[in-house]
Amino acid sequence: MARKAKNASFDPDVFLATVNHGRSMSEYRAGQVVFSQGDAADAVFHILRGKIKVAVISGEGREAVVGLLGDRDFFGEGCLIAQPLRLATATAMTEAQVVRIEKAEMIRVLHAEPAFAEVFTAHLLTRNSRIEADLVDHLFNSSERRLARALLLLANFGKEGKPEPITTKISQETLAEMIGTTRPRVSFFMNKFRKLGFIEYNGDLKVHSSQLSVILRE
Repeated sequence: MARKAKNASFDPDVFLATVNHGRSMSEYRAGQVVFSQGDAADAVFHILRGKIKVAVISGEGREAVVGLLGDRDFFGEGCLIAQPLRLATATAMTEAQVVRIEKAEMIRVLHAEPAFAEVFTAHLLTRNSRIEADLVDHLFNSSERRLARALLLLANFGKEGKPEPITTKISQETLAEMIGTTRPRVSFFMNKFRKLGFIEYNGDLKVHSSQLSVILRE
């Protein structure tokens, strides 16, 4: 008789949604800080629900948004490569439910559970691909094209045929920090996109993905 595979019943989703052995769960209000730049890097976080903004603040007080994360994303994984302090600040953009996994527990489960290691590796590969695309975007694209790409990503680019709402409230300041430009430039392009029918912007922001994506193909 074939032996049953060790830990075959391990479920990464159950592990990430329960509190036990170095795992705790917290609820955050919109605007509440999960961790700050310069804090001790001693845990990895996983988003069960909500949106998290990751931003770096320069010595002059300028802020650059380096990531907008959502359901099932990990963040704070720098602690796994001996990063002693947080290099960025993570802030809830909406009400959020987040699991904190202590560094030692994260390392243990990565070694002990192949199913979990596969989930985490997929996350890292996806994040790396996104960072590479963001770098190319900043190096070679105009601020107008960078804004168009950011809006398409926020609206889950690929859903064609109807306006896609951006459910998270995103200020023009945040958009400017994401794409590396000024708020007046963002305002100028947002008005242009609205006049061209690429977006609807009356309190709630909706993106016509099939039309706005034309800018990226020009």
